[in-house]
Amino acid sequence: MANHSSAAARRETPHVKRTTRTNTIMSALTQRAQSLLHDKSIDAESRAILRHALETNDPWLAEMVRRAESQTPEEDSSREKIEALADIICGVGNDSAAALFVLMGTLQNSEDPAVLANTVKHFAFTRCGELNVFGMVDAQVAVLESQLLT
Repeated sequence: MANHSSAAARRETPHVKRTTRTNTIMSALTQRAQSLLHDKSIDAESRAILRHALETNDPWLAEMVRRAESQTPEEDSSREKIEALADIICGVGNDSAAALFVLMGTLQNSEDPAVLANTVKHFAFTRCGELNVFGMVDAQVAVLESQLLT
């Protein structure tokens, strides 16, 4: 094999330690997250999630910080209202139909009904699961049993 000497050898330069744009963004994000950790208007659960995301360098940290910063007391009261309505709907009693109508009105008047609907689904599924865990398991066992024995 012939040696080609027409190509000039490239001189390598050592990496210079400098602040990159990514480091600047991450530093700002970290500062924002830390300020939220000390903000008592943010609920304790959200602060705990942020703390864990910050400690583990979670790739979703920026989204979590954005959501926590945009959280208003109005959203907190809506969340509490949704939890209470889901509790009534999934519970035993005559008020579940009324609670469902109130929930439908809340969805209709919401600025972002899709987000609210997802929140409702989360709470309703969790609450109904807590109240009827054995009924859900029995139903799934019956379905599996009918599929296996056919």
